[in-house]
Amino acid sequence: GILEKIRLYLIKKLLPHLEDRRKYHQEFASSTSFHGVHNIVQTQSKTRKVLWLLVVVGCLAIAIWQICSRFIYYFSWPTTTTVVTQYVENVKFPAVTFCNLNRFQAHAVSNLKIIFLIWNIVSGVLQKFAVQDKYSQELNDFLLGNQNFSIKEFTKKNGFYLNSSTLLECEFFGKPCYPQDFEHVFTEYGNCFTFNHNELPARKVSLSGRGLHLLFDVQQEQFTDEPALGYTDAGITFVIHSPKELPRFDGLGLLTPVGMHAQVAIRQLKSIIQEYPWGECKPDIKLQYHEIYSTNGCLQECKARYIQDWCGCLPFILPGNGTECDLLKFYNCVYPAVYDIEIKGLCTVGTHNSTCPAPCEETDYPTTVTYSSFGGEKAIKYFSAKLKKSPEYIRQNLVRIDIKYHDLSYKITQQQKALTISELLADVGGQLGLFCGASMITVIELLEYIFTNFCWMCIFLLLKAPEMPQWNNPSQNQPTHKEKKKGIQEC
Repeated sequence: GILEKIRLYLIKKLLPHLEDRRKYHQEFASSTSFHGVHNIVQTQSKTRKVLWLLVVVGCLAIAIWQICSRFIYYFSWPTTTTVVTQYVENVKFPAVTFCNLNRFQAHAVSNLKIIFLIWNIVSGVLQKFAVQDKYSQELNDFLLGNQNFSIKEFTKKNGFYLNSSTLLECEFFGKPCYPQDFEHVFTEYGNCFTFNHNELPARKVSLSGRGLHLLFDVQQEQFTDEPALGYTDAGITFVIHSPKELPRFDGLGLLTPVGMHAQVAIRQLKSIIQEYPWGECKPDIKLQYHEIYSTNGCLQECKARYIQDWCGCLPFILPGNGTECDLLKFYNCVYPAVYDIEIKGLCTVGTHNSTCPAPCEETDYPTTVTYSSFGGEKAIKYFSAKLKKSPEYIRQNLVRIDIKYHDLSYKITQQQKALTISELLADVGGQLGLFCGASMITVIELLEYIFTNFCWMCIFLLLKAPEMPQWNNPSQNQPTHKEKKKGIQEC
C-alpha cells in the first residue's frame, strides 16, 4: 500500500503530462539566453533549421575546444618572468666577509700539516673534503695524544686576526671604520670578519661611486699555508652577501692576491619566485637560527639536526645550541655522518620537494671586478716609509680592495603566474560569449534544465520498473505438478 501511494504521489505531483513536458521544452528553447537555440525551434523552414543547428553545434564545439585548451594551459602552471629596474635616492650597503687565504701562523704548532687536516675535517660540514689514507695514522696518533685540544680555540687564537696591524686603512662613505666594526665568523677559511653584519641604519650609500675602501696586510712571514694540501695562494678572499644571511664562499668568493688593487662594482638583484606548483619555493618554511630563509642556512640547519641526532653533539661551525663536538667525535662520527648525508641525499637543495627548496625572495649582489698592480713607485716608497717595511714586503703583503655600487638602482626579477584564476574565468567567459552568447546566467539556466529533465527521467524509470518476482513462493510463481500434468493433457 505504501508503494502504491508513493507511485500515485509521483504521478500526480512530480511527473507532468506529456503535453506539459513538450510545452516546457519549447518555452525553454524560445526563451533561453543561449543564442541560436530559439532560431532552431521557431523557424518553419527545414533548411533554415538545419543551417542554424549546424551553426549552434559548430560554435558550441569551438567554445568547448577553446575552454578545454585554456584549462589545460592553466593546469600546466605556466609562469612569466619580468625584470624591473628601480632607481632610488639611497640603497643599503651589503655585508662583506673577508678571509685570509693563509689560515694559521707558522709558529703556532710544530706539526702544521696535522692542524690543516683537522681543520679540513671540521670545515667539511661546509665544503666537501676527502682525507687521504696516508695521513690517517698521523691523525690518530695526534688525536689520542691531544684529547683536550680544541681546534675552535686554536683557530680563533692562532688564525687570521684583524687589528690595526692587518687592517691598515678602512673608509666607508668618506668616514673611517675600524676593526671593531667587523664581526668574527668561522668559515671554511678559518677566522673571517664581516663588515656591516648587523645592517646598521647608517650603512647606506646615497651617491654612486662611494663605498668601502680597505687596505690589508696579510703578513706572510707570520702566516703560512700547506702547498701539499693544495693551499698555494696568498691574498684576501671575500664574499658579498645580504646582512641577514651567512657568508657562503663555495663558488661565490672573490679573490684578491697580494700586490693587487681590486675595484669591485656591485649591483643589487632581488629575485621573487612563485610558490609551488608555479615555482619551486615554499613560503611557510622558517629557519630556527636565521632571521630570513636561505638555502645555505637551511642546509646548515639540516646537517646540524642529523649530526646532533647521530653523534649527540654539534659542530661549532654549524648553528645550534647543542653540546660542542670534540676532536675525536669530529673524526670518528661527524665526518662519517657528513659523508652519509651527502651519499644518502638527506639534505637536498633546489626543488619544492627537497629538504631546502628555493627561497621565495632572495637578494644577490652581482659583481664586476677589475684588477691593477698595487701602487706605483711613489706609493711603494710612501708605504715603505710609513710602515717601515721594504718595498719588496709592500708588494708581497699589501692588498687594496674598493667596493662600491655601480649606480643607485636595483633590479627586481619577479616570477609571476602567467594565468590566474580571474584571468581563466575571463577567458572562459569570453569564449562562451563570443561563440554562444552565453553568460553565467545561461549556465545556470542550462543546469536547471538538465536537472529538471534528469528528475523526470528518474521518476519515469521508477514508475515503469517491473515488480520483483517472488522466487521463494512456489504456489504463486511456479506451476504445481498437477497443473503441469493438466497442461500437458490439454496440450
